[in-house]
Amino acid sequence: MSTDLAQAADADLPYTRQEMMAIATGRELHDGDLAIFGVGLSMLAGYFAQACHAPNIRTMTEGGVYGATPVGGLPWGIECNRISSNATSFTNALDALGFLVASGRCDVGIIGAAQVDKFGNVNTTGIWDGDGIIGDSYRLPKTRLTGAGGANDIACGAGRVIIMVTHEAKRFADKVSYISSPGYLDGGDARARHGFIGGGPSAIVTTLGIMRPDPETKEFFLDAWYPFSSVEEIRASTGWDLKVSPDAHVVPEPTAKELAALRRVDETGMLRKK
Repeated sequence: MSTDLAQAADADLPYTRQEMMAIATGRELHDGDLAIFGVGLSMLAGYFAQACHAPNIRTMTEGGVYGATPVGGLPWGIECNRISSNATSFTNALDALGFLVASGRCDVGIIGAAQVDKFGNVNTTGIWDGDGIIGDSYRLPKTRLTGAGGANDIACGAGRVIIMVTHEAKRFADKVSYISSPGYLDGGDARARHGFIGGGPSAIVTTLGIMRPDPETKEFFLDAWYPFSSVEEIRASTGWDLKVSPDAHVVPEPTAKELAALRRVDETGMLRKK
């Protein structure tokens, strides 16, 4: 769907595609989870869950802010005063990533992606023509991206990982150019063979729907689509031959309670800006 058509479709909805993605991601979190959030949308989805259906989530950020509730809108970063001002504990990334996540104590993490492939591997390092590594040599990308930050640690150590990403064909590759944060590598039992503590990505939540990994192959398939999207649109916007679950279904629209909770967290309306 073109940008103009997508915006026209959004105009008929009481919520935006990004709000739907944030709510769908937040629904993946459970009350009592020890959860770690990256910056931006992942942070908003996590704090939405806390505000709506999981008040006992133990929240932390990559920077070591633990037990906070955002004040005055979406935090701009992982140590923003909007969350550090009322935190239970304000430590550092070594505690968050090196102690809680790397030890396997973290139940769930939410990360973003510039590019993701059919096995849930994430690239946030750069854009190349072809692979980023040839033989044993790293090649400079055409475009350098922001890098992994703490997402690699989360992808390796969290019990389960939720990936949030805008659904566009250029972002969904059969194979990413460079693995910044590992999913299931080349599929199957690859994570176990490489000794990762964490369980890997449990869902890819996008602006069009939700994908989940096959229990055996670990290839991601379409599990659900949103009321404003379709199986055909999602498959056309995915860079591999996306399989569709026989139980695939429409994701329930946000409830009034969910939208109210999300917008209390997103006080400045970042997700409602086109």
